[in-house]
Amino acid sequence: MTVKKILIVDDSPTDRQYLLEMLSRLGYQCVLATNGEEGIEKARSETPDLILMDVVMPGTSGFQATRTLSRDAATKDIPVFICSSKSQDTDRIWGMRQGARDYLIKPVNPGDLAAKIKAMG
Repeated sequence: MTVKKILIVDDSPTDRQYLLEMLSRLGYQCVLATNGEEGIEKARSETPDLILMDVVMPGTSGFQATRTLSRDAATKDIPVFICSSKSQDTDRIWGMRQGARDYLIKPVNPGDLAAKIKAMG
């Protein structure tokens, strides 16, 4: 699977911009969402190749959004990488149980993220 379009779901303008600039420099097309609800909607309408999901957001959390996406027939095959400042092992385990393919701790290391995306292809 070649990743071309990435949906970034994060309520922090700083974190969204950081990921947007990093991924754009690597040649990826990025779509942005500011919360879990918008992330679910854009995953359905934009059909990205990958979703980068924050956890702590107002309304629908990243864990809830990931669970919704992984159970929806229209989005269940889109891989989700959780990108969160929540760094406990229990957070990582819970994120993976919700359907995430990977779990990255913020601030996300550009080299690590690029390698993980490339490994998907």
